[in-house]
Amino acid sequence: MKKINNIYVLLVSIVLLASTKANAQISKAEIIATGLTCSMCSNAINKQLKSLPEVVNVETDLNTNTFTVTLKEGNTLSPKVFKDKVEKAGFFIGSLVLITKSETIKQGGYIVVNNASTTNTEVQIQVLDKGYVTEKEFKKLSKSFKNIETYALNNENDFHIKIIN
Repeated sequence: MKKINNIYVLLVSIVLLASTKANAQISKAEIIATGLTCSMCSNAINKQLKSLPEVVNVETDLNTNTFTVTLKEGNTLSPKVFKDKVEKAGFFIGSLVLITKSETIKQGGYIVVNNASTTNTEVQIQVLDKGYVTEKEFKKLSKSFKNIETYALNNENDFHIKIIN
């Protein structure tokens, strides 16, 4: 009987973990890229972003070098994927704003730096780590966040975020 209870507990745990992972998702990403000089540059980033199977659509604003990426529901992408794709095209991220479920930022890997909280099911967040903001902005943020030990570590799996809404 005890063996059956242990198996039951294990199965329930697996189901709960799987359902938590399914809720971790980004629905939209707004990327402002730096270093672009022409429409061919934006085309290179556009191609890289569209190569992700989770991408539904990419809208490009050439005046502001902004790429709005709409993603499939249920994806498990992290901000690092967008950084890697933009850098693979030969450019850098100047700003990355994500719209995600509030559960996503509670599940780990995200460190809220502006002491904001939200009751919304979807939140808009900005990633503030090196590689997700301009170099000038990162230097300024490093001074502001000198009391946050993890910010200086520059860990690729930790994302320091500011909740916008």
